[in-house]
Amino acid sequence: MSRVSLQIVVLLLLSFSCLAATAQTRAWLDRDRIAFGETVTLNIETDANAAPDYGPLQAGFDISGRSSRRQVELGSSGVRTRTLYAVALRPRRDGVITIPGLSVGNQRTDPLVLVVAPASTVPPAGAGDDVFLESEPDDASPYVQQAVGWVVRLYSAVPLVSGQLDQPAPDGASLRQVGDDAQYSRQIDGRRYQVIERRYLLIPERSGDLVVPGATFQGRGASGFFDEFLGGGGALQAQAPPRKVAVQPVPAQAPQPWLPLHGLTLNYRATPQQLRVGEAATLTVEAVVDGASAAQMPELQLPPVDGVQVFAEPVQADERFVDGRPQVTLTRQFALVPSRAGPLRMPGLQLDWWDVGGDQARIARLPPLEWTVAAGTGGRAGRPPSASAAPAAANPPASSSGPPTASSLPTGADRRWVLATAAFGLLWLLTLLWGLHRQPAHVAANPSAAMTHAPAAKPGIAAFKRALDSGDFDEVADRLCALAQPPVQGLDEVRARLADPAQADAVEAMQRARWGGGDGVVARRLMRDAFARGPRWRPSSAAPPSPLPPLYPDT
Repeated sequence: MSRVSLQIVVLLLLSFSCLAATAQTRAWLDRDRIAFGETVTLNIETDANAAPDYGPLQAGFDISGRSSRRQVELGSSGVRTRTLYAVALRPRRDGVITIPGLSVGNQRTDPLVLVVAPASTVPPAGAGDDVFLESEPDDASPYVQQAVGWVVRLYSAVPLVSGQLDQPAPDGASLRQVGDDAQYSRQIDGRRYQVIERRYLLIPERSGDLVVPGATFQGRGASGFFDEFLGGGGALQAQAPPRKVAVQPVPAQAPQPWLPLHGLTLNYRATPQQLRVGEAATLTVEAVVDGASAAQMPELQLPPVDGVQVFAEPVQADERFVDGRPQVTLTRQFALVPSRAGPLRMPGLQLDWWDVGGDQARIARLPPLEWTVAAGTGGRAGRPPSASAAPAAANPPASSSGPPTASSLPTGADRRWVLATAAFGLLWLLTLLWGLHRQPAHVAANPSAAMTHAPAAKPGIAAFKRALDSGDFDEVADRLCALAQPPVQGLDEVRARLADPAQADAVEAMQRARWGGGDGVVARRLMRDAFARGPRWRPSSAAPPSPLPPLYPDT
């Protein structure tokens, strides 16, 4: 077969694969809770070659600010074009409103729920000014190490040309910005304001009164000829008043480890219908968390079961922030490999947590599972899979593993499909060999070009110091562990490896503060002072020379 023919076949195969790919369309809101009179942005992302039909929205919303942005990606499946559509919606009533699904070509978005609170009768402080700021927490009396959503809003009645919005971090707490800024409009006392809403994650490190400094804004607004002539220049500035947050200590009856949350539910995403000796079956567990990030959550682990090997996959985290407060869905797969036949009962996973809304300890638990383990088949019994191979063996075929019967052999029509598949596979292999044969020699001769996509290096001392300044203690611990060479598993190993006693004492103080038994402000100061010039590690002990001669001596 000529090279031209091979190229034509490959192009046809790629075209068929692109045509077989189905369009993907999803929709979401930048906020799911607003006040009456405000706008919300509806985002629709699609790879269909069509624009959304906004007609069903006209009955319940005032529509404005339509925009679109197209992005072209080149991946292993070919060229993919995605378009992001955005539109501003102002509800015409308050209450719980369902945004209907919209048609995008042959696709359709899922319905969305929007909560519209009644308009506030008390205008915010500063209303009437050209620009003003307000800030508020989602919980005015949180617990130590509780994740608090902190929201800063900049109101502007004049168009902004430039500006800078800052929120200083308080003493005794970590503060970091999360998510992107939300922009909408709001009517206050008959005046239309454009609002920029910025969200932060605030984690108090000690109990008592926490004073959060007021946010500041400095910028310029669009000015007219007379403003410039008279020297006004359109300069704008605003400052929010400081806010006080009453931080509660860890309750004496709280479970350990300390886990303050707004909500926690555990679910089985998938459970095996039957188990067989020596064969892997997949069990999937899901945790839906309100009020913590993935880094703050303990690891999802199944309780030990006699007679069953458990191989755990890495945890998959889907994290998002609602009004600055973290919400995360953790999913983890486990491969269960029984070692003996008979009845099997596995207790359910459980997590102890503290309900910050109800001020009481709670337990999230899964019900136990029971199976009757069947005897294994001869060729596959007694060989448990590795953890990486667990998903592949998670869904064993329903048919038995005996020799094929006449009904399982391919028919005439099936044989034609099998031959066609084999022919396409052979053509693909020939194309690969041809491409390797034509590859220029200088590509392989340049090793630096192959290193451009190497994995990123571990975080350095600069990232560690940034975490000391503005991150929480969990981030500080992760950064410090990453600095050790060779890597360590936890802070206990870090302390053993540190050569400076002051650094080891500072790490111990940080550990006490992480779990509510110490002063977070003092611990952070000790860490900053002790690690001002970076960690000092003990020298690695060289391995003693082997008394045996080398297996392959140098010649």
